[in-house]
Order: sequence, then C-alpha cells, then structure tokens
Amino acid sequence: MVISIASGKGGTGKTTIAVNLALSLNGQERVQFLDCDVEGPNAHIFLKPDFYYEKPVEIPVPAVDEARCSYCGRCAEVCSFHAIAVIKDHVLTFPELCHGCGGCIRFCPEKAITEIGRHIGVVRRGVAGEIDFVQGTLDIGEAISPPLIKAVKRLIQRDQTVILDAPPGTSCPAVETVKGSDFCLLVTEPTPFGLNDLSLATHMVRKLGVPAGVVINRSDVGDGRVDRFCEEQGIPILMRIPWDTRLSELYALGEPVAQSGSEWKAVFLRLFEDLQRVV
Repeated sequence: MVISIASGKGGTGKTTIAVNLALSLNGQERVQFLDCDVEGPNAHIFLKPDFYYEKPVEIPVPAVDEARCSYCGRCAEVCSFHAIAVIKDHVLTFPELCHGCGGCIRFCPEKAITEIGRHIGVVRRGVAGEIDFVQGTLDIGEAISPPLIKAVKRLIQRDQTVILDAPPGTSCPAVETVKGSDFCLLVTEPTPFGLNDLSLATHMVRKLGVPAGVVINRSDVGDGRVDRFCEEQGIPILMRIPWDTRLSELYALGEPVAQSGSEWKAVFLRLFEDLQRVV
C-alpha cells in the first residue's frame, strides 16, 4: 500500500505523522519511506538513515544551433512557460523556466534545437534501521521540483508499505506526490487557516481520485468547524492529537514520539488499522 501524508499548509505536523507511522509499523510491516518534500526534506533528522546511494537528477533543456536557426519564432510560440524567446536574429533560453516538455524541439522546422541535461537536484537512498529510506533534495534556487519528485517515486517498492511525505500545499509538487497513492492522510489543525487549507487539499485528492482521511493535530485548540467540515464532506477523522508540550519538546530534540514509549506506538498502529479499514 502506498500512503501519502499531505497537508494544505505547512506546520501542521505532516512529517511528524509520517515519521511516527513509519517507525510504528517497522518490525510489523516492510516499510519504505520517501521524503518527497524536496525543497526542504527533514525526515532524515528523525529517522537518521545511513545513505549508501546518490544519483543526480537532470531535466532536458533546449540548446539552439543558431547556424541552422531561421528565427521564425515557432519555438517561443509553443512554449507555455516562456523558457525560450526569439529577438530579431537571436534566440534566448531561460533554463530555469524550462519544464523539459520538448515542445520546442518537436515544432522547430529547421531542427535547430537539441536537448542538454540540466542538474536540478539529487536522490539519496539509505536505511534507517529496517526502513528503506529515499530522499530528494532540490538544488538551492531551483523553482521546478516535480521532475525530482518523479525521480524519487520511481524507487517505490510496491511490495512494501510505502509512506510518502508530501510537500505542503496543493500546488504541482503536492499533486505530483499524492497522485497514484492508495490513500492520502490529510493532516490539519482546528483553526480557520487549517480549515481553509484542508478544504483545498480535499478538493485536490478528489480530483486525483485518491481516497483520504484526516488527522487533526492540536485537536483541543480552536473550534469545531473542521469536524463539521469532515462530517459534511464524508471524510473520516482517523486520529486526533491533543496539544502536549512534551511532544513539542521531543520534536525539538529530533526524537519521534513513537520511540519514546509503547503508548504512542500503539496509537499510530491503530491509525494504520483504521486506515486499512477505510481503504
């Protein structure tokens, strides 16, 4: 089963849920953890994997042979991302905007455009105890992360229980991570901001056709509007985590609560059992 852990906004405790679920299942299930939050991966702080593999990730970007170019401008017309422009008798390329779709190459009548690789990040693989750990890290300053997330997801082992830690929000990186999952856990908090972004995340998973359930963090803070929203939308609330300063202290120390005692491990195992029933 592939389980994505997502949230409409940052700071809800998404990575905390993902890490502790993985640790609780470790020893009972074969677990693979993929950190797809490639702009700021931090699950390694808690799982402390030993990395043994690293692979650079590139995307294809255009290279123009101006000796063959007629400066017709067709390449610029077909580029939706404005990554190429023709100004009189010169072609400008903007690799940082390129999505590697290859449209400029396909439609160039002079066949003057080829592709070269452009480094955008790395994929690392390691082991955290018995957990197979994969992490993507986007290069500083890079704006386009979905190709790197795809490279991370190509290492999914579907014969294991796979946990995907998604980027926050509901834009392209989150969509790329969540799509194809068997189930998505949406982590939220009972505040107006949490409700707004939970609504966006719910719309996202429904568009993707991925079944979902909700985890409410800091559940005893705020009001009951998140509960009412979940009831109205028919989304099961699978877990509630009350405000507890001890949890914050452990988080600050980089110590997952599932390793602090059997009580929390049992809580996350129940979450997994409830999730399986929903699926």
